[in-house]
Amino acid sequence: MTLKISISGVRGVVPESLTPEVCLNFAKAFGSYIIEEESSPNKTIVVGTDPRSSSEFIKGIVFSGLLSTGCKIVDLGICPTPTVGIMVRKLKAAGGIVITASHNPLPWNGLKFMREDGIFLNENQAKKLIDLYEKQKFIKKKQKGVVADPSGIDIHIKKILKVINPFIIKRRKFKVVIDCCNGAGGIAAVKLLKKLGCKVFPINCDLTLPFAHAPEPIAKNLTQLMKTTVAKKADIGFALDSDADRLAIVSSHGKPIGEELTLALATQFVLLQNHNETTKKKIVITNLSTTQAIDDIVRSYHGIVIRTKIGEVHVAQELKHLKALIGGEGNGGVIYPPVGFNRDALAAMTLILKLMATTKKSIADLVSTIPTYFMIKKKIKCKSQHEAEVLISDLKERFPKKALILTDGVKVMLAKSWVHIRASNTEPVIRIIAEGKERRKVKKLIKQALKPLS
Repeated sequence: MTLKISISGVRGVVPESLTPEVCLNFAKAFGSYIIEEESSPNKTIVVGTDPRSSSEFIKGIVFSGLLSTGCKIVDLGICPTPTVGIMVRKLKAAGGIVITASHNPLPWNGLKFMREDGIFLNENQAKKLIDLYEKQKFIKKKQKGVVADPSGIDIHIKKILKVINPFIIKRRKFKVVIDCCNGAGGIAAVKLLKKLGCKVFPINCDLTLPFAHAPEPIAKNLTQLMKTTVAKKADIGFALDSDADRLAIVSSHGKPIGEELTLALATQFVLLQNHNETTKKKIVITNLSTTQAIDDIVRSYHGIVIRTKIGEVHVAQELKHLKALIGGEGNGGVIYPPVGFNRDALAAMTLILKLMATTKKSIADLVSTIPTYFMIKKKIKCKSQHEAEVLISDLKERFPKKALILTDGVKVMLAKSWVHIRASNTEPVIRIIAEGKERRKVKKLIKQALKPLS
C-alpha cells in the first residue's frame, strides 16, 4: 500500500492506504498539536478541500477528529489551497487543513497542515505532528462546532486586486483560455480573470465533474489547452493543478513555455517594479531544483537569490524571515508575500498578465529574453528509503566534494550544468533533475546519475 507521510503532509490512495482511520487519527493529532502548541484561546481550524470525489467523505472524518479535540472549525468548502492560507491569517485561526493530493492523480488524496501564519508546518513541527499520530496521544475536549464560511474565494480575489493594481491589465482586454482540470481553481480563476477585464474561455472548470486529465500542469497534460488557445486566437493560456497552487502557461501559438518559467516571468515583473530598490532588498527565494534562469534574471537587476531545500514551507519561511520580494519553485509555484505565503496560481496569473500589459510584449517575446537552459526531469519508483540513500551516496563518491551541495539529497554543480537527486516529499519516488546549456550534456548527466540503477 502507498501512504506517503512527510513534511508535505500525508498522501495516499483512497481507501486502500489513505484509510478513514488514517484520516481520523491525523485530524486528532493535528487538533491535539494545536491545543498543545498554541497559547491563543482561539483554537479555530480553517478547512478547505479540492473537488475530488473522496474529499467530502474525508472532510466529514477530519471534522470528527478535530471536534473531538475541542477545536472549532471554519469550513471554506471547495477552494484553492492558497485561499486557505489567506483565511487562516484573516480569521486569526490557530491553523488550517487542506484536503487535497495536489498534482497527484486519482484515486490519490491527502491532508496538508498549516500553522497560524498560513504557512505549512516546517520540519520540526511536522515531526511533532507525526509523533502524536504514531503514539496516538490525542487530547479529548468538549466539541465546539462547525461554521460554514463561503467568502474565502472573494476575499482572496480582493486581496490580489488590492496589491496588484489591475488598471493596466483591464485596458489591454486580454483573451485568456483557462484550464483548471475541473479542480479547486475552477470558479476562482474564471472570476478573477473577468475582474481583470479579460475575455475568458474556460475549459475544464466544472467542479462537479471528475478531472479532465492528469492534474499535474506539465506539457503532456495540456493538449486541449494548446489547441483551444490557438483556436480562440487567445493572448495566453493558463493551466492550474487540482488545488490551484501551481500555474503553467501556453503562448498564443499554443506552445507550452515550461513550468520552470512561470516563476521566472513573475520574478521578472516584480524586479522590474522594484528596480530602484537597493540590492539588499531585491531578494528572491527559490529551491535547489529551480532553473538557473532565475539567477540570471535576478543578477541583471543586481539582486540576490537564496536557495532552500525542496518544499514550499522552506521557501515560505525564508521569504517571511528575509522580507524577500518574491519566491517559489520551478514546478509553476509562485509565492508573492503581499498576497500570501503559499504558492498561488491566482496571484501568479495576475503578475504574468501585469508583466505583459506593462511591457506590451507577448508571452513568446518575454520568454525569448530569458536565457535558455535545457532541463530534464526524471522520477523513478523508490522501493525504500535505503534505495534512495544508496543512489545519493554513490553520486557523492563520483564527483569532487567542492562540487556538491548536500542541503537536500545531493546536487552536483558543474561549470555550465548541474544535476540534483533526492527522495520526493510527495510520492514514493526518487527525483532526478539536470539542467545545462547543452541538451547533449544534460542527457549525459542524467545517464551518469542513473548509472547505479542500470
